[in-house]
Amino acid sequence: MAIINLVSDTVTKPTAGMLKAMMAAEVGDDVFREDPTVRTLEEKCAALLGHAAGLFCPSGTMTNQIALKVHTRPLDEVICDEMSHIFQYEVGGYAFNSGIGVNLLQTPNGILDAPQVEAAVRPRFDWLPKSTLVVIENTCNRGGGSWYPIERIRAIRDVCRSRGLALHLDGARLFNALAESCNTPAEIGAEVDSVSLCLSKGLGAPVGSVLTGSLEFIAEARRVRKVMGGGMRQAGYLAAAGIYALDHHIERLQEDHRHARRLAATLAELPYVTNIRPVQTNIAIFDLAAPATPAHFLDYLAKNGMRASTFGPQTIRMVTHLDVHAAMIEQAVDILRRYPA
Repeated sequence: MAIINLVSDTVTKPTAGMLKAMMAAEVGDDVFREDPTVRTLEEKCAALLGHAAGLFCPSGTMTNQIALKVHTRPLDEVICDEMSHIFQYEVGGYAFNSGIGVNLLQTPNGILDAPQVEAAVRPRFDWLPKSTLVVIENTCNRGGGSWYPIERIRAIRDVCRSRGLALHLDGARLFNALAESCNTPAEIGAEVDSVSLCLSKGLGAPVGSVLTGSLEFIAEARRVRKVMGGGMRQAGYLAAAGIYALDHHIERLQEDHRHARRLAATLAELPYVTNIRPVQTNIAIFDLAAPATPAHFLDYLAKNGMRASTFGPQTIRMVTHLDVHAAMIEQAVDILRRYPA
């Protein structure tokens, strides 16, 4: 029996078509800018977002950290939500790599608004860090896959421009957000200074993210990538997977969203489940009511061929993706209903 793995959308395996594209890739040494497939991917992502250039990196953490480094100077401060990936899951890299602080804002689902950002900008006193950058995340992982309507991004952009701040989008699941908003990537790209576009989550590539921005921004980002150890050689095999994902896996993201909503509808019926976060894309987050515990619940799932992850003392996260089809979701529904809470 195939395992129903809902731990993350990062667990996907390359499809047969993706593997074929990878094996057929034309490659070269990308540190010398001689890998044509990497260049094609970078140009493709930049064009999608309406930016001048792109930079292929091993991970979204690296693209985010490079963006922080290029946009700021030591003693600066980045404004972000407390749920944001750069604060929660990048090992304090903002301090380690860039020597900057964070100004954490609180929202119910990880989505900032313009008045919050305006109020968070520091006055220019010697004893305060300098507000330099705002980071927003689309979709917000800890917010349950919540996403920014373009009107909200535009309002935040207006604050940033009036106050001299840069705006970076952590586009970890950007295409999941676009599947719901029906905006184009270029419409989003026009509102921000840089984007970290992840290829290894809902899009299903095995590795990689692309950072996009202006020519000057990416030129400096390339230097920072090198010092972080992100310069790769024949990386075209990996870039080919990203190109394939962009060409073949965007349209199907709505299927993942339907599956997540199906799980949420079932969870809402169960007596051992409480506080289900709104399911906006492909992430379902919920709490277990006592006496149920995450350890016991996850053990039960494992014994029945299903996996999920803990997300807090009583919290569980389930993420749908291209390796989980409709029949598996129905199996998951049956397993959830049989849990002996």
